[in-house]
Amino acid sequence: MQVLQNKIDFVALVSVTLANPNGDPLNGNSPRTDYAGLGEISDVCIKRKLRNRMQDLGQAVFVQSADRCDDGCGSLSERASKTLGKPKDYKTPDAYAQKACETWLDVRSFGQLFAFKDKDKDKEGSGVSVGIRGPVSIHQAVSFSPVQIEDMQITKSVNGESTNGKSARSSDTMGTKHFVRFGLYKIKGSINVQLAEKTGFTEQDAALLKECLRTLFVNDASSARPDGSMEVCRLFWWQHNCKDGQYSSARVHRSVQVTAKHPDAIPASVEDYEITLEPLEGLVPEVLDGV
Repeated sequence: MQVLQNKIDFVALVSVTLANPNGDPLNGNSPRTDYAGLGEISDVCIKRKLRNRMQDLGQAVFVQSADRCDDGCGSLSERASKTLGKPKDYKTPDAYAQKACETWLDVRSFGQLFAFKDKDKDKEGSGVSVGIRGPVSIHQAVSFSPVQIEDMQITKSVNGESTNGKSARSSDTMGTKHFVRFGLYKIKGSINVQLAEKTGFTEQDAALLKECLRTLFVNDASSARPDGSMEVCRLFWWQHNCKDGQYSSARVHRSVQVTAKHPDAIPASVEDYEITLEPLEGLVPEVLDGV
């Protein structure tokens, strides 16, 4: 398989309708927003969804969520030791890193820090860390317009336990659900060729990542994100003709321009926005509809 030869930039436009795209644990799990009221989705959240899609497509992934564990390992340390052994078993830390990249797609995509403790704590220089820089960088997603966040009280109509020996029916408040009424978010990222050469990230890996982005919310449904509430509306994928890129990533990302058709009204759907693409000479993106 051929290692990636040309730099890649990408932009995904994601719609959120009556859903919580990424709750903030420091704010009662309310959807993330900045001080201007724009909605946010963290890069960590996006990478989690990409890793899940990689697993769905049959790829080995190192950072697995507990409900998607497919190898019986209860921790990252256990998975690394069981699969790769100890770093001291390799001639150099680079050899260990290379094996990790060959084994797991998310490691050779996003990078990873492997940190190990030495049982002899008094030994000078105890412990070892192997750091890997991945070629795929992803920004946090930000909405184009301020989002409306609404709250809904959740109640139950069945007792969890009997009261005084009776199973009385009641309606007790359980908590609050928070959701975005509507928002259009922009996910942007790049793939660096120099780092791809170090991790062995291939053209095939890039194609698989593109498919993961296009189908980002497949098998991602939950009570906070019902099926159909989150959608990749459009994916722009630029492949440059050289390693360093014909244009900077910032300029490429800015070429996707989204403006509200009615600035005085609150957008309620993707149709309320006008999506245009600034032409860049010699660089034409592949434009894909999402799922």
